[in-house]
Amino acid sequence: MNFKVIKSSIVFEGKVFSVRVDDIKYNGTGNLATRQIAIHPGGAVVIPLLSNGKIIFVKQYRYPHNEILIELPAGKLDKDESPLNCAIRELKEETGYSSNNIIKLGKIYTTPGFCNEVLHIFLAKDLKEGYHQREEGEEEMEILELSLDEAEEKIKNGEIVDAKTISGLMMLKLIK
Repeated sequence: MNFKVIKSSIVFEGKVFSVRVDDIKYNGTGNLATRQIAIHPGGAVVIPLLSNGKIIFVKQYRYPHNEILIELPAGKLDKDESPLNCAIRELKEETGYSSNNIIKLGKIYTTPGFCNEVLHIFLAKDLKEGYHQREEGEEEMEILELSLDEAEEKIKNGEIVDAKTISGLMMLKLIK
């Protein structure tokens, strides 16, 4: 690193993320700069793969874009929760399915220019059907089953635009 942090402070604490402002000084020039970072606890994304090869997606309303999006099930890590436990919880909450065969495929940095969020991508196989346990605001969530080819077509035509979903599907494709 070619800088040092002079001052760091949390200027906003929210339910989903906080904002930290760092004042830095570059080593070579001595120039000062300010960096604003969205502090996020991270989350888990699940690729629920059915025995017939189809993938379970959720359709849910996303407030910031005022749209219903097609996404892989995912959610924010609770305090001190492991990414695997988050994946297990979100799979059950959003789809009703559970699995004892969940493997981590990798991780992504969602917006590394200003946010420290890390999403852990998991593949869930040998799914067992059950009942969902959706949170407030997720009541109207719908389930959608698509093959990988159908999902790729929806990416091509702009029906799937969610970055974590596109990244997760790429990770799945790379292991097939």
